[in-house]
Amino acid sequence: MTMFYSLIHDIQDSAMSGSTKRQLKALTRVTDLFLAGSGHYSKRQIELFDEVFKTLVDVIELKTRVELARRFATEPTAPASLVRALARDEDVDVAGPVLSQSVALSEPDLVLSASTQSQGHLYALAQRRSISEAITDILIQRGERRVVHAVAGNQGASISDSGFRELVVRSGDDTALALHVGTRRDIPRHHFLKLLEIASASVQSKLIEANRQLADAVRDAVTDVVDGINEKARNESHDHARARNRVKRLQDWKDLKEVDVHAAARAQNFEQTVMTLSALAGCPIEMTERAVLSDNPGAVQIIAKVAGCSWTTVKALLLMTVADRQMSKSDLDRARENFERLEWRTARRVLEFYEARRNASHDVTRPLAAGASTNLAVAS
Repeated sequence: MTMFYSLIHDIQDSAMSGSTKRQLKALTRVTDLFLAGSGHYSKRQIELFDEVFKTLVDVIELKTRVELARRFATEPTAPASLVRALARDEDVDVAGPVLSQSVALSEPDLVLSASTQSQGHLYALAQRRSISEAITDILIQRGERRVVHAVAGNQGASISDSGFRELVVRSGDDTALALHVGTRRDIPRHHFLKLLEIASASVQSKLIEANRQLADAVRDAVTDVVDGINEKARNESHDHARARNRVKRLQDWKDLKEVDVHAAARAQNFEQTVMTLSALAGCPIEMTERAVLSDNPGAVQIIAKVAGCSWTTVKALLLMTVADRQMSKSDLDRARENFERLEWRTARRVLEFYEARRNASHDVTRPLAAGASTNLAVAS
C-alpha cells in the first residue's frame, strides 16, 4: 500500500496548491490501483480507499465524476460510500451509470433515490437488471411516461398487485404501455382481463368510427375476439385450473355453497371467486369474470342474485380489489337497496336474455369475426 499512501499525499498536496491536473492524475492512479486489486484488499484497506474517494467526489469536476461513475458502476466490490455519493449526484450523467448497474447499492439506497430524485434518475433505476416490488411501486407512482414504460418493459422488474393495477389504469389511454403490460409473463390474469377490456374498448371505438353502419356487429366481433383471448389465457392459468378442480370436487360432492363464494371473495381470490359464482349461477365463466371486474356494481349483483347469494356475500364481491371500485358507504348502501329489491326471476331473465343475445351474435357475426382479426391488428 506504499503507492497508495504516496498517491493520497499527491492528492492532498494538489488540493492545497490548486493543481487540478496533478490532482486528477493522482485520482486516476488511485482508481486504477483499486480496480486492479479490489478482490484482494482487506476490509480496512477498502475503507481507506472509500475515505479518499468520498472526500474527492465533492471537489472534483463533473467530467471526472462521470468517468469515475462509469468505471465503478460495474465493480461489485466498489466502496459503498463512493457509490452512494455518485448515485446521489444531482447530475444524471454521474448518477445514471451507478443507479442503473451498481450492485453495491443497497435496497434502502435505491428506495431513497426512487423517492427523492429526478425523472432522469428514476429512468436510470428503471434500467436495472433486477428491481424489487418496493422500488417499482415508487417508480410507477412517481414516474412520468418514459419511466413507467421502462419499468413495464423490464422483465427483470418485479411488479406488485397494486403496481399492475396502476399500470392497467394508465394503459387506458396509452396503447404502447398496454402492449408492454399485456406482454409481461408475470401479469396476473385478472389484471390481464381488465387490460383486455380497456384495450377492446379502444379498438372497438376505432372500428365503429370507420364502420358506423355495422356498429352492433363490430361490437360483437370485437367481443368474440376478446373472449377467444380470454379463453386462451384462462386455459393456460395454473390458478384457474386449481380453482376449476376444486369447484368440480365440491359439485361432485354436492357441497358447493354460497359460503365458498364469500370466502373466496374475502380472500381476494379472483379465480376461485369467478369459478364458484359461475357454477352456482349456472352462467358462462366469461360473463362472471366481466361482472366481477366491471366498475358497474349492477352486473355482479345480478349474477349473485341468481346464484342465491345474500347481501353479505355481494358486499364482499363488490369490495374485491380487482375491480378497483372504491365504493363509499353511501355507494354500498345504495347497492344493498338495489340488490334487496331485485327479484330472482328478474335477474334470471336478464342472464337468459344476455346468453340468448350472445348465442345469436355468434351465429350471425361469425364470418365477420373471422375477418375482424386482421382489422384488429391494423387498428391496434
